[in-house]
Amino acid sequence: MSQPPTPPFDKQKVVAENRRARYDYFVEERFEAGIALQGTEVKALRNGEGSIAESYATVEGEEVVLINSHIPEYKNGSWMNHEPRRKRHLLLRKREIGKLMGAIQRQGLTLVPLSIYFNGKGKAKVELALARGKKNHDKRETIKERDWKREQGRLLRSHG
Repeated sequence: MSQPPTPPFDKQKVVAENRRARYDYFVEERFEAGIALQGTEVKALRNGEGSIAESYATVEGEEVVLINSHIPEYKNGSWMNHEPRRKRHLLLRKREIGKLMGAIQRQGLTLVPLSIYFNGKGKAKVELALARGKKNHDKRETIKERDWKREQGRLLRSHG
């Protein structure tokens, strides 16, 4: 029996999206996590700068860390500016961290960030996904399916 789909998160302003993740992985479960940022990082994100294309998350000890995410230095920042590719701690509950750790160790899943956004309260959040890597034949199947849906849309528009 499959689980009901999780309701979408309250995304007011999406800053960075990892579109490649949906192509490279089967997304099994999604989590919303807060992200611990410094002051100039928040300002850079509010300007719409930032990238999570090559980033991933791991469980280190009893905390989850976002690695290799790029938030460029804030242009108007002074000597208080941040390092662009530093490790950033993600804020999750202990139960969620335990669940993630178990899925990573036992099932061989990967923690992939899907997007960074600001919610309705103005807090920076990261949408994490427990994902299973796709093989090349799976990727080809995804491409065929996407092309067929696009062709269906064209046919329906032209004949409808």
